[in-house]
Amino acid sequence: MPELPSPAWLRADTPPSWWPRPPRRLRDAASAVSVGRWVGIAFTVCFVTGVFSHVHQHPVTWLPLPTRPVWIYEVTQGMHVVVGLAAIPLLLAKLWTVYPRLFAWPTARTLVQLLERVSIAVLVAGAIFELATGLLNILQWYPWPFGFVQAHWWVAWLTVGALLVHVAVKAPVIAASWRTHRAPTPAVPPGAAATADTGVSRRTVLLAAGTAAAAVTVVTAGQTVPWLSRVAALAPRLPGPGASGLPINRTAHAADVEQTATDPAWVLQVAGRTPRSFSLEDLAALAQRTAVLPIACVEGWTAPGRWTGVRLREVLDLAGIATGSDLRLVSLELRGNSRMSLLPATFADDPLTLLALQLDGAPLSLDHGYPCRLIAPGRPGVAQTKWLARIEQVIA
Repeated sequence: MPELPSPAWLRADTPPSWWPRPPRRLRDAASAVSVGRWVGIAFTVCFVTGVFSHVHQHPVTWLPLPTRPVWIYEVTQGMHVVVGLAAIPLLLAKLWTVYPRLFAWPTARTLVQLLERVSIAVLVAGAIFELATGLLNILQWYPWPFGFVQAHWWVAWLTVGALLVHVAVKAPVIAASWRTHRAPTPAVPPGAAATADTGVSRRTVLLAAGTAAAAVTVVTAGQTVPWLSRVAALAPRLPGPGASGLPINRTAHAADVEQTATDPAWVLQVAGRTPRSFSLEDLAALAQRTAVLPIACVEGWTAPGRWTGVRLREVLDLAGIATGSDLRLVSLELRGNSRMSLLPATFADDPLTLLALQLDGAPLSLDHGYPCRLIAPGRPGVAQTKWLARIEQVIA
């Protein structure tokens, strides 16, 4: 069967006339492998930290989660956001090095080539989707009709799967590039003039991509790394002003709990073998503990607070809930993703997990969860339930 003709702009060696034509050596296999290595590392870090964050927000009983160190979530989620932002210029550089080959014609002549093309299509589409929606999520802008968390979760698995297939198919090219890179540079024979390498070199392109990624990291990491806060010009969120310095993602007004949270008849119901109801005065009469714990948001920012309240474990003992029990915490909110959270037993039994009544020595403000909220070590801020109404044991 004769080979189908292809438009000139679809040929791997013939980009459109209006497209810049850099030296061919800047788009060779070595350049693509060099940039791809860093893209692969960035996506691996984002995937691992993303899975860690997801299971924190959607716990599963068979997977124990650590509560120590108390800053573990702020570090992992900070890495997730910062590395994800740094991956944007790296991905653009990678796409630039392979652009002509993305439109090679015919698409595939063998099964291996077809597998490669399909994996590339899924990989490119998934990578762009993950970085674009992740960026808009930390900006709290959702211009799409689907749920961000579930879409981001499943597309991440598709993207990583496509990445593994792509690496497997390209393994011979990667290995050859690695051997060439490690090979010593041939010596110039005596008397022979070295050929001048004019124009932009491959090293310059790689250095530019790395510099762009480093710059993005420096100007955004300040929302997680305190000593970089002064140069965090592009940080999506920074702690707001005030004595506590704690930002507020969801206000009491937005949660529609202003009346119920300030109702003098408010009580915290704890459902156990001996169900108990605790008023604010009842909780204040119990032994008060203080712990310095961070609020670490999935958007990447973090801010520490000095929390005072009752150990959750002591309240559970009074209600007859045994150690080792998973809990369901219900807020006064009637709708929204934050109205309920699951608290694994490792967190419920931790002595630093508090039913907080004060922040930085003052009673909780309404927006920070008055009259009572959860604060636990190593847990995402979205799962630190505010305006608590009920605590119950999860029965398997």
